[in-house]
Formats: sequence, C-alpha cells, structure tokens
Amino acid sequence: MKPPARLQALIEEGLIDTVVRQLMSGKEATVYVVRCGDGTRCAKVYKEATQRSFRQAVDYTENRKVKNTRQARAMAKGTRFGRQAQEAAWQSAEVDALYRLAAAGVRVPKPYNFHDGVLLMDLVVDARGDAAPRLNDVQFTPDEARTHHATLLAEVVRMLGAGVVHGDLSEFNILLSADGPVIIDLPQAVDAAGNNHAQRMLLRDVGNLRHFFGRFAPELLRSDYGHEIWGLYERGALRGDTALTGRFERAAGVVDTTGVLREIDDARAEESARRLRLQAAGS
Repeated sequence: MKPPARLQALIEEGLIDTVVRQLMSGKEATVYVVRCGDGTRCAKVYKEATQRSFRQAVDYTENRKVKNTRQARAMAKGTRFGRQAQEAAWQSAEVDALYRLAAAGVRVPKPYNFHDGVLLMDLVVDARGDAAPRLNDVQFTPDEARTHHATLLAEVVRMLGAGVVHGDLSEFNILLSADGPVIIDLPQAVDAAGNNHAQRMLLRDVGNLRHFFGRFAPELLRSDYGHEIWGLYERGALRGDTALTGRFERAAGVVDTTGVLREIDDARAEESARRLRLQAAGS
C-alpha cells in the first residue's frame, strides 16, 4: 500500500522498509503492519488530537513531568502550544512506560523506536503468525480463563514492581498471542507512587479482569485481588513471587463517602464505554 505521510519519514530514515497494511484505527492512533528487513513489526501513528475528558486528563497526568515551566504554564492555560505539549507528553508516557515495562520483563510489545509521533514496536501474533486478537474477541473454557487471569494478575504485580499502573486495563487492550496475553495501550499509565489516583486505577484494572474472566469462570467474581495486591504494595510486602489468595479483610473504620461515590461514577463510565466498544466491535 502507499505509505501514509507520517510513515514516509521512517522509510526515508531507514527505520522501516514498506507498509504492508492498516491493522486498526482508534480515536487516539492508527496502527500499521510494516516490514523491517526480514521481520514484521507494527507502527502506531498517533493522531493529532484525542478525545479525553478533563477529569481523565487531570487524573492521569498528575505529577507527570514536563520539559520546562513554559510548557507547564501553557498546558495549564490550554493554549495551542500547551495542547501540543500535552499531546506530546501523552504520547511520551506510553513510550516511557513500554521501555520501562519491557526492561522489567512485563508482557508488553517490545518497543524499537519513537520518531515524530510514530511508535515502532513488535507485532503481537497468534499461533498462525496472524495479528493476535483482543481478549474480547475470544471465548475461553473455565480452565483457560483461570490460567489467563492468573497470568495477567502476575503481570499487574510485575508492573507495580516497576512502579507503573496501567490505568485502563481491560479485555479491549490485551492481545492473546501464541504464548499468552500481551498488554498494550499505555498512554494513560501512571506512576504508582507519585499519582494520588493510582490505587483507584489499579483496583479498576484488576476489577476489569475479574469481571471479564468471571464470565467464563464465575468463582473469580467472588475474588478481591485488587485490594490484596495494593495492600501488600503499601506495606512493602509485594514481590514477584508473592502467592495471592484473592481474599482481603477490610479494616473497620470511617467510610470515605467521596471515594465510594467516585468509584461508582467510574464504574458507570467504564460500563458505558464498554458498551460503546462492544457496539463498535459488532458493527
């Protein structure tokens, strides 16, 4: 196919040889299958602007560093330069998270290069060598669901050990490769220690896994791995080989009403977004 303008620069730089086809297009980016020498990779081309609510932007970008105070002021004012800087920071967050998580052994696509708004990384494939499907497009037996759920909980723990919370983990941004699940889409990843919303986001990530795999293995719906993982993390007792039980005893005390209402609002927003994604996938 004719290379998109954004990928032509990578061809001229010798980073890719040819563009094979478009793989997918979303609200934030378009992904292409590309050839690099004898190998096949994918190129994620970020769009110029994304659709994100103000609350999401504030929650996800809290404590993210920018290059200088001029950028910070412009981003706070919402000027054109500030919006461009915010978009660049959003893209860089995914790149930085991918490199950090790949180095920590987390199951993410291996990144190779980031050039002018294009992220070059491994193409995740299935057993036949085709582009791997999303979890949402696959049916599982109860045993398969339990196995993949356990694998992904281990990845959540490994990510947390690297100081990262995905922030939007669900069946829509996990691919099923030939050797198991691979986590993708990390522009909203947050620093576990530096973001005040990290706990809520981790609980939501783990809750999404519970609800999805619970469709196939209903006993998972009764588990509470999220609070258990975060409790161990806060106490400094979380390790890569920590045996999780899925049980958590909540301490009696004052109820954080504001936090509870916020979680309810987030759950409603997530369910609404889930329905929209299901409608889009079925159309």
